[in-house]
Amino acid sequence: MTSVRPAKVITRHRAGSIHAYVIRPGALGPLEPVAVFQPLPGDDVVESAVRPDLERVVYTTLDRAVCLTRTGDLAWTSVFEPHSDQVHGHRPGCALALDGRTAWIYRPDAMAGRRDADQWVAHDLDSGAVLARQKLETAGHGAVHHVHPLDGSVYLDIGEGQDGSVILRSAAGHGGSPEFLAYPWRDRCLIDLAPDGQQFMTADHGQADVAFHRHPSGDVLFTLPVEAFGYDPDETFVEWSGGYLTPDTAVVTLGGEGHDEEEWFRHHLVDVRTGTLRGEIAVEVTNPYELVLLGDGSWLTDGPDGNPVRCPGSPLPPAPPLPGT
Repeated sequence: MTSVRPAKVITRHRAGSIHAYVIRPGALGPLEPVAVFQPLPGDDVVESAVRPDLERVVYTTLDRAVCLTRTGDLAWTSVFEPHSDQVHGHRPGCALALDGRTAWIYRPDAMAGRRDADQWVAHDLDSGAVLARQKLETAGHGAVHHVHPLDGSVYLDIGEGQDGSVILRSAAGHGGSPEFLAYPWRDRCLIDLAPDGQQFMTADHGQADVAFHRHPSGDVLFTLPVEAFGYDPDETFVEWSGGYLTPDTAVVTLGGEGHDEEEWFRHHLVDVRTGTLRGEIAVEVTNPYELVLLGDGSWLTDGPDGNPVRCPGSPLPPAPPLPGT
């Protein structure tokens, strides 16, 4: 169990560079990069992650994972072999473990034509040594990592296009070696982990409902279909976005298309303790996926200069009383 939570660092890719931003308590408004990393010549970065002390960056391209020091020196690289001529349909991903010591790399090897299934590989961030390698029973186009905020386990949501989505979890087993769990669904997309680590949120791959699950078992706490928000399920769907505004409140994004074929979306609040609705929240974003919730009542949007902007949360509607109170 980690007793001190490290600073949250996010990255953005701008003008061929990796910009790192630290989310500091209480700091609002436009964020400025605290470090800028220059990828190796010729590298087209797909995804990146920076260690909280800002001394290491790891990133993926279509054919390798790379780790650089803050001064730009190459720490290590892991080439995805054999070479693939596929340039579309596969996006390798990366994330850092909670303690900043391990880099998790998702390799969509099946779609890249390298082998018949994907891989999930853990590297020592300093040396590049392989700590764990798991062959997956997936053929994903890409994946999203979610690092648990307390116990350090790592979730991986693999998107297989029209075939659905697979959610995996890696956690320290006996002797410290990772143990891997595949959740028993191929129709749920992992949206977010609760900031207190108690639960996680998924959306139906067909976008018909949103569900909340107990961590780590995955047991369903409650499910809300589109109808529960007052919409026609034939005209409205759950976006694969949103997440936890606070430990007790989630944002569920509903979208659809108006009579003039103009797309719309709205952000609805859900009390995750009771499963009840708490109205809507107004957020100035241009698309449903621009909103990045930070779990402390604030969120990020995109600024006009490309830097993220941290916005304070408005006072929420009163929460309904808990049962028995």
